[in-house]
Amino acid sequence: MTDEEKSRAAQVILDMPLFNFLMDELEAQAIDACLNANPTDNETRAAYASEARAIRNLRSKLNFLAEEAKAPGVRARV
Repeated sequence: MTDEEKSRAAQVILDMPLFNFLMDELEAQAIDACLNANPTDNETRAAYASEARAIRNLRSKLNFLAEEAKAPGVRARV
């Protein structure tokens, strides 16, 4: 897959309202579960925090790939 194809595919994904809705819901649920977990249950809180970070990292990577097409000379490393 070329860098241009990656950029276009990332933009297509980001343009899907359902994708954004699902990511918003999943992130909100993970954050709520993290905040509402038992304060002494460090493993559960860490797992939900990791889930929220993973969702944010996915979005960040997609945004980077989508913006790559607009910034000449910058190449994505995937």
